[in-house]
Amino acid sequence: MDVTIKDRVAAEFAQVDEVIVSMLQSDVEMVESIGHHIVQAGGKRMRPLLVLLSAQALGGIEPSHIQFAAVVEFIHTATLLHDDVVDLSTLRRGRPTANAAFGNAPSVLVGDFIYTRAFQLMVQLNHMPLLAHMAETTNTIAAGEVMQLVHAGDPDTQADQYQEIIRRKTAALFAAACHGAALLHNADSTIAATMHDYGMNLGIAFQLADDLLDYAGDPSLTGKNIGDDLSEGKITLPLLHALKVGDANDRRIVAEALRTKNGDAFAEVMAVVQRTGGLEATRDAAMKHQQQATAALGPLNTSPARDALHQMANQAVDRLG
Repeated sequence: MDVTIKDRVAAEFAQVDEVIVSMLQSDVEMVESIGHHIVQAGGKRMRPLLVLLSAQALGGIEPSHIQFAAVVEFIHTATLLHDDVVDLSTLRRGRPTANAAFGNAPSVLVGDFIYTRAFQLMVQLNHMPLLAHMAETTNTIAAGEVMQLVHAGDPDTQADQYQEIIRRKTAALFAAACHGAALLHNADSTIAATMHDYGMNLGIAFQLADDLLDYAGDPSLTGKNIGDDLSEGKITLPLLHALKVGDANDRRIVAEALRTKNGDAFAEVMAVVQRTGGLEATRDAAMKHQQQATAALGPLNTSPARDALHQMANQAVDRLG
């Protein structure tokens, strides 16, 4: 994330980090070891940043927003720990995943610990609408992950099913970060819905860009192995487009690679994706949701924070080149 965006909330962002470090303390050494391993891996920290910028755009950052930003990051961190186990991932952000470093069972259990830490923090906020919203969001994320697992290796997955998967497993937390910031400000329902729409479309654009970068990204920049999605049998828009518009042989190549989760077929599948315009179609879809995200900010008063939210939406797709 561009440093100029973080600079707008640098002091508050440091406070969020303090909360995270404090809440990772445990008398069980492995909890701290794994927790700090994944936190120290860095990352964009987009979700807590969205909380802070949304709060600032709606009137200011309160102590409750600092705590909520930590909640959002904890939920995201827990999902990463669980996802990497399910996906058998070995690399994230250019470093070994927690499951590669510590094992699958410890990663799952520490993910559970971090989930419960998030809800302990939310209970402290004593804001029932927010707690209800985040309970629903966390359930939605979990259901999205199950949906993705069910459809792994299934070339018959439809575009609307794929869209629902990314709405649930990725975009829902982006939306919750922005919507939750509005709830803590007791914003009216129209503004709260505006923030939700912004976050949802930003999250979809971000995931579409990620899906594209799995086929056309530079591992030294993305910090993940290229072709991982194919090896895991994940159906993403580049493949959906190829299955839709490709000829019979194109469809056979993609379908067979998906069913067998054959990462060795990546070069052949990539040739089909390029030939059928799958990269361009995915880029166009990401741009569409990026534009919907920035349009959603229209009702907000002009401010540096709103400009930063606009910039975040741009950056979600700028990495596509």
